[in-house]
Amino acid sequence: MSRRRVRPTDDPAVVRWVLTALALGVFGVLVGLPVAVVVAGALRHGVEAYLRAITDPLTVDALQLTLLVVAVAVPVNIVFGVAAAWALAKFDFPGRAALITLIDLPFAVSPVISGLVFVLLFGGRSLIGPWLIAHGWHIVFAPAGIILATVFVTFPFVARELLPALEAAGRTNEEAALVCGATGWQTFWRVTLPNARGALLAGVALATARAAGEFGAVSVVSGHIRGRTNTLPLHIEILYNEYDFSGALAVATLLVALALVTLAIRWAVDAHAARDAA
Repeated sequence: MSRRRVRPTDDPAVVRWVLTALALGVFGVLVGLPVAVVVAGALRHGVEAYLRAITDPLTVDALQLTLLVVAVAVPVNIVFGVAAAWALAKFDFPGRAALITLIDLPFAVSPVISGLVFVLLFGGRSLIGPWLIAHGWHIVFAPAGIILATVFVTFPFVARELLPALEAAGRTNEEAALVCGATGWQTFWRVTLPNARGALLAGVALATARAAGEFGAVSVVSGHIRGRTNTLPLHIEILYNEYDFSGALAVATLLVALALVTLAIRWAVDAHAARDAA
């Protein structure tokens, strides 16, 4: 059988160069320029002032809380997203359309409304709030409420990235594995998930970025208690409102660094998977 040859594009070189330059220009204006402004503003008063801003105890507390929220919310969303996408892609059942709608709900609801719902559910004036507080369960104005709000606003990302990949993969490979004697769990871990590895990584990256940078829902349930319930975005807002612009931008570079680390990890995993496939 002769191998099909890929024909080179007939577009003139100038068209390719113009389109490439346009894409790079848009990327530079929308991504590169804001990041450059943040870094330049953070270093405006020198490296010592920058280090003093990012090592301030309140900044360290906000960073630790942000990392805690990410460390809890993202794994929860991975478990939920994988389970939901697998069920929706592989099975037909009553209520399937309703489940898809529920998964998309955080995209349609304002994050501020999401945070307000948790305040109404678990606040001191709610039906169960006083009972929770009496038994030592503090949800609103506590890290637990921040984690719950973050999980809610981020849980569509993994499921929505995985669902098209699992539907496109079909069931042929899984049925072949079952015929060969593999168990359900073996088929899931060795066939289903590897076929959707790229989509899973994309969903995890999006969920991580949203969890670290979430502001609206977290702002409502946190109470803005310095040193206790302030995440990095909330801490940046407080510094900005106090006219400490350099400090706010210095703390913002921590969020930029977190995003870059997330992208680097994803790139490394993708590169390792490509080497294994080759």
